[in-house]
Amino acid sequence: MASPPEPGVTVVVVAGGDPPTPEEIARLPVNPVVVAADSGLDYAQAAGLTVAVAVGDMDSVSPEVLAAAEQAGTRIERHPADKDQTDLELALELAARLADRVIVIGAGGGRLDHLIGNLAVLASPQWSGVDIEAWLGNAQAVVVQHHRVLDAEPDTTVSLFALGGPARVTTTGLAWPLNEEILDPLTSRGVSNRATDTSPSVSVSEGVVLAVIS
Repeated sequence: MASPPEPGVTVVVVAGGDPPTPEEIARLPVNPVVVAADSGLDYAQAAGLTVAVAVGDMDSVSPEVLAAAEQAGTRIERHPADKDQTDLELALELAARLADRVIVIGAGGGRLDHLIGNLAVLASPQWSGVDIEAWLGNAQAVVVQHHRVLDAEPDTTVSLFALGGPARVTTTGLAWPLNEEILDPLTSRGVSNRATDTSPSVSVSEGVVLAVIS
């Protein structure tokens, strides 16, 4: 059995989509544990982040950056190119063993199928004990498996999407509240709500919700 995540620890996962912005790098916690997914290692190095572990099939990271990381003591976990999991999923598996909060950066842009796959894997029930969010340029995607307080100022757009099946949802601090109501993944009912208070919250008693803050 895997050991539980370390309480109070945040892991930053750097994916290989769009490079993270300087604003995202500036918002990161001080001295985070950094896990790079394949070419996310290039982005991490360019941003001045110290990578603890790089994971993936290493088919898109630049050879020079990979060699420099190995020489600097970064642990490299190589996987076959023909695998069932994306590099991001492998990185999340590792991150979820290390921390109770995971911030994913660099997961946007690139191929549409990669973006859809990245958002889907964030909401996997295997991370149910970990608070996971992805920073995607001017948007933030927050996975709610139980209860989350959102970092959203008043008048910020907040959209709620049920993933993997219907979700029973209660909200506070949103213009159109939900009270133990069902969100279905095949409807648009949760799109374009609006924060009315600082730090609105979303609670899920059944299912999984992705809260997208624009």
